[in-house]
Amino acid sequence: MVVSFYVIVNIARIALHGQESNIQIWLINLYYSPQNGHDVLKYAIITPNPITTTRPCMTHTTTGLRANWRQFTLLVIINAFVGALLGVERSVLPLLAYRDFSITSTAVTLSFIISFGVVKAIANLYTGWAADAFGRKRMLIIGWIIGLPVPWLIMWAPSWGWVVVANVLLGVNQGLCWSAAVIMKIDLAGARQRGLAMGLNEFAGYLAMSLASIGAGFLATQFGARPWPFVVSAILVSLGLVISIIWVRDTRHFTAPAPDDHHPMPPWHVRFLHASWHQRTLASLNVAGHVNNLNDVIIWGLLPLRASQLGISLSTSASIGASYLAVWGIGQLLSGQLSDRIGRTPLITVGMLTQAAGIALFGATTTPTNWSIAAICMGAGTAMVYPTLLAAIADAAPAAWRASTVGIYRFWRDAGYAVGALIIGVLSDVHHTNSAVWLIATLTALAGCYVAYVARRVTSLPA
Repeated sequence: MVVSFYVIVNIARIALHGQESNIQIWLINLYYSPQNGHDVLKYAIITPNPITTTRPCMTHTTTGLRANWRQFTLLVIINAFVGALLGVERSVLPLLAYRDFSITSTAVTLSFIISFGVVKAIANLYTGWAADAFGRKRMLIIGWIIGLPVPWLIMWAPSWGWVVVANVLLGVNQGLCWSAAVIMKIDLAGARQRGLAMGLNEFAGYLAMSLASIGAGFLATQFGARPWPFVVSAILVSLGLVISIIWVRDTRHFTAPAPDDHHPMPPWHVRFLHASWHQRTLASLNVAGHVNNLNDVIIWGLLPLRASQLGISLSTSASIGASYLAVWGIGQLLSGQLSDRIGRTPLITVGMLTQAAGIALFGATTTPTNWSIAAICMGAGTAMVYPTLLAAIADAAPAAWRASTVGIYRFWRDAGYAVGALIIGVLSDVHHTNSAVWLIATLTALAGCYVAYVARRVTSLPA
């Protein structure tokens, strides 16, 4: 195990420092080498091939999905791994708190979502800045490395505090990996196909999350919440890291300024204030993204807890949550491309109003059938909103610091996880669960109306 960790760390170190030697050849040489021992391993890993140490000069900057389909497909697969990793936790952790650690407080149970949301929001913010400064691929690799211990921490956790720590690391992993993959796809797609690109991106991530949620629920029902669902997580993280190091290529050169462009990039705080406050369209999109993830906590955190309290089985609640994720994921294939044709604002507004209707139905009923309808309704609304918000942010962002703007949006969006968990946890413990549900339904409807009021219709324009 120590040797395997040593191999991973050194390959990652070389990748992060730009030495893209032929790792596939190294691994083959290691496999067939007649010699054994640490010195041979060390030499093979950290000594680059002198013929291939120089990073190749990337002159191909033609945008579009057809021109870049190989790298785009690879990044879609990477996003599926990122989504599946989170899907395992979505279906298992709330019940793990209740059954393995005997935690009955909703606020304490949802503390893992609070830690996840805060850390992922900050990681998104950092990734946006760092991707502009140092490149996208490096952030992707760092994210996978940070995610390596997460499944093992949860499998071996003797107390709930370990699970919270694991979710801090998971938040960093999700923030770095998902943000980097999103930014790279935006770079590759170009202005005309951003909506379609984001639809494919989110489709892969959330469909994989749905399937992983169903699979983890089944494993937890058959064999217990630990360890088997998290063995799957460990495999996913390892595959994501290997693929990212060996095959993914950076896309920062797609946003390089023109030779005659002498305008310096503004300081980071100027970019943050521009996207968060001064540019009203961007600000309204940030609000919509924040409320969208705020209401996601209803399915992620509240559904498993209420189902358990009402005697509904884990597999049933996992299937309800998975139907929400599946509709969300599959619907984005249509909504992303549709937003390229009709504009972003109509889909965002209608989508958030649809979400609000589903949340209201969830609060008004207690049967699995009605909850399934509510979940499908919420999933359909989120499918309209999620890729369209990302595409709209990319439309409005200056090309040279688009990654920073996407990172700022994802910061505000994923901070909604923490706010949603706080609202649900505090109101559920102090007053009643339905108070939180109805408040979130109202906020969701208001956010949709706010976007319609503030944002002018945003269409795909050349970046």
